[in-house]
Order: sequence, then structure tokens, then C-alpha cells
Amino acid sequence: MFNLANQIQCRLAKLLMVRFSSTQLSRPPTEEVPEEGQPTPNAQEMGLGDEYRVMLLPNDFKLHRLKEGPERVVAIRKSQALKYYRQLATVRLLETAASRLYKEQLVRGFCHLYTGQEACAVGIRAAMRSNDNLITGYRVHGWAYMMGVPAVGVLAELTGRRSGCSGGKGGSMHMYGRNFYGGTGIVGDQVPLGAGVAFTSKYLQDGGVCLALYGDGAANQGQVFECFNMALLWKLPMIFVCENNNYGMGTRSERAASNINYYTRGDLMPGIWADGQDVLAVRSATEFAIKHALNKGPILMELGTYRYGGHSMSDPGTSYRTREEIQKVRRQHDPIQGFRELCLDQQILSLDEIQEINQVARLEIEGAIRAARKDDEPPLNNLWSDVYSGLFEGKLRGVLALELEHDNTKDGEV
Repeated sequence: MFNLANQIQCRLAKLLMVRFSSTQLSRPPTEEVPEEGQPTPNAQEMGLGDEYRVMLLPNDFKLHRLKEGPERVVAIRKSQALKYYRQLATVRLLETAASRLYKEQLVRGFCHLYTGQEACAVGIRAAMRSNDNLITGYRVHGWAYMMGVPAVGVLAELTGRRSGCSGGKGGSMHMYGRNFYGGTGIVGDQVPLGAGVAFTSKYLQDGGVCLALYGDGAANQGQVFECFNMALLWKLPMIFVCENNNYGMGTRSERAASNINYYTRGDLMPGIWADGQDVLAVRSATEFAIKHALNKGPILMELGTYRYGGHSMSDPGTSYRTREEIQKVRRQHDPIQGFRELCLDQQILSLDEIQEINQVARLEIEGAIRAARKDDEPPLNNLWSDVYSGLFEGKLRGVLALELEHDNTKDGEV
């Protein structure tokens, strides 16, 4: 996936191809004797502590109204590689489990899978800080997991069980967590909501940035452009993220949009295009975008990605595209396979370590499936809980009769 040999300037080539380890970096940097004209790596400045790689991303970024963009030379430590690969594998298996439960009719209603887009979530999350916020659309399962919801909380929510992250009442499209304002079932609705979250951070001066994710289909909505305008006027600390998976429901982007360069659609707002199938490219772009949002105001980021399945589980996904197209992306641009090859080629991870991660991820998801199957459904009185954010002691219209009917039925009365 990454061919560095002839792409790096001679001055940096030796530095970029070196494998660092904690033992190599244990002595002070001043003891290193660099070659003439070559910078000396500093362990503290570069955050080194375990096996370490520096490399050049294979695909460049595209920029709109920016003189400089994200770093193309990126670094990764072994501990990070272990974490990213574990996340990629787990999100993929989580969506496989959701598909399986849907086919067993344990998941009802809508179910939109994230399969193929995992690098977007893992790369963005890797760059986010503890005070940053995120909101997305209804393709939300993987994002809920990435934002701290355990796998059982996701699958239990899908199956309508009490241990779900929304108490079993939100289902596939409405999952929430810390600093995670969930998915929304209305196309594009998350963009103005995200602008509100960003305005809150600006008002409270808490240093947070809000990322609002939407798809190429939602990118044509008027409310999106309205938010571009307001965010620029108010210089909101916000990143608009278009996850361009090439299809808005069953319509290819070129048939629905006159301008498919979504990163340029912000008019005066700066924009970035990044390879959404490359974890490290997404991470680098997000790091740049966060700094820009904090210092200069909103920015638009387009991630070029691909969904393997249909728009939802009810869509086979092959009536408007060929199976050959899907298989070609799987072979050539799969985010998990690409990162796996990178880790093996650069000797960051061994094959045994990768296989162990795959096994651990499988065990985690299988355990979550079993727990979701065994969990109870919410009790009837949960129908009127969570109507208000705080404790509500008054009467809710129509609830008293329903509660009495339930109590009578429970006592054996008809």
C-alpha cells in the first residue's frame, strides 16, 4: 500500500526509513551524531516511547482556499498501530453482527451499516481530544463504539434491549455517548445540531471543537449551506465532514450533484480532501482541521470512502452498481487490508500479533451478541420515561389509563 522508496527527498530518506525503539532512544538526543544537514530526532518532541515509524502517505491531500495543508509525512508508534487495527477489526465485526441479527429478525426497522468506511471513524477518533464533540447521521453503530459505547451497548440497542446505550428505545439510528450527540434519523439534521454544539463550545470557551459528519447525499441539502454561512460569520470551532461513499441511497454522486468536489462547496470556507480509506491520512487531516477550527474558524473536510453494502439492510446495493465494482474496492482499497499490509511491510506489527487482535475482536463481539440476546426488553413504563431530561413528577396525558390497564392485566384482570 505504501511505496516509499522513490517518493521521499534524499535529505529525509534515511530518517524516514529508520525503525526506532525505546532502547534506541533511551540516550539523550544530544548524544546522537546526525549526518551533515540531517535533523536530529528528539524523543520528547516526537512523543516516542515504543517502536516507531515515520512514513509518507501515498496520496496527497487536495486543498481549497488553503496555502498549506495536513502533514503528508506521518508517524505511528506500535501501541497506536495495535489500537487502530483493533478498532478497525472490531467495527467491521460489529457491523457483521448487526447484519446477522437483522437477518434473524432480532433487529427491526432501519439498519444502516458502516462496512467499508471504518478508517474514517478510526482516523478521526485518533485525532480528537477529550473536549471535542461529534455528531453524525444514521450510519452510527461503528461511531457509537468508537465514542465509548461498548459493543454490547450497541447490539443491545439494535435489538431493543434494556442494556442498550439508549435504553433499547433508540434503535439503529439513535445512539449516544459522552461527547457524542449521536446519529439522527433525519438526513442532514446533524449539521445544524452540530453547529449548535460548536456554538456552545465557543460561548463557554471550553476549547472544544465539534465535528458534524454527513454523507454526499445530505451534502445537497439547503440546511447544510445555511450552516456553512452561519459558522463562517460566527467563526465557530467546527469541522464539517462529508463522508463521500459515492452513493446517496441508490444514486451515484455524479447523477445528483453538479459539483462532486465536496471539499470546495464551502465557498469562502477552506476545505480539504483526504483518502478516507487510509487511517493515517484521515488522522493527519483531522489534526490539521482541529487546529484550524480553533484558531481560524470552521473548515470543511471531505473523506473519499466507500460502503460495501446497500444504503440500508433492505437495499441489496447491486441494482445501481455492479458486484465487480464492489469487489474491486475490496481488493484494492479496503481500509483494514491496507492498514494490515502497512503494518506488516513496515514491520510495525507481526502476523501473530494481527491474528491475535482478530481473535480478541471476535471474542468481544461474540460475547456482545450473547449478552444482547439474553437481555430483557424495556418494561412498559419506559414508554413514557426520558420524556424530559430531568426528573418529572407531574402527569403525562394518556399515561395514567395505560398504566392502570397494564397493572390490571398483570393482576389477571381483563
